[in-house]
Amino acid sequence: MSGASPQSPAQAIVIGASAGAVQALLAILPALPASFPLPVLVVVHVPPDRDNVMVPLLQTKCRLIVKEAEDKEPVVGGTIYFAPSDYHLLVEADGSLSLSTDEPVNYSRPSIDVLFESAADAFGEGLVGAILTGANHDGAAGLKALAEAGGVAIVEDPAAAHSQAMPLSALEACPTAAVMTLDAIASYLSSLGTAR
Repeated sequence: MSGASPQSPAQAIVIGASAGAVQALLAILPALPASFPLPVLVVVHVPPDRDNVMVPLLQTKCRLIVKEAEDKEPVVGGTIYFAPSDYHLLVEADGSLSLSTDEPVNYSRPSIDVLFESAADAFGEGLVGAILTGANHDGAAGLKALAEAGGVAIVEDPAAAHSQAMPLSALEACPTAAVMTLDAIASYLSSLGTAR
């Protein structure tokens, strides 16, 4: 599949989603095998006054550890980290996570762009990123930064997405991204965990 072959072995996965995120993530994350060796970092737009319901929901559906990211926590493989409500999630150069209450980006905190851009700096060619359904343009600049760093950029097929705005914006910013259905994304990510 063009555009979806890592130049170097994948080290981490970043995913961004907004409107329609629950169904999209339920199609991808539970498909990852129990032996999956990579960390998965996820930003879903959650209103600041609400808890992120994704963590308890996915804990019951996934074979990997699912948790809310904590400040200064080292990134560990086989774990799915969600940005907490009202905090940006960043990856530091040493591979640890940090949380920030800096200003919202694209009216969002957590912001997909903030995660993708910091992860692109930390992992470079070893990063795989996917932009899923959403009703704004958060993630477009982040996916472009990821691709420019040599990572693999994936966008959910806008024709099949619950909300097309975010995938379309991501493709406009990053036209080289691989366009995939949710099932194809799940299969591709699962394959990253197997020896080639």
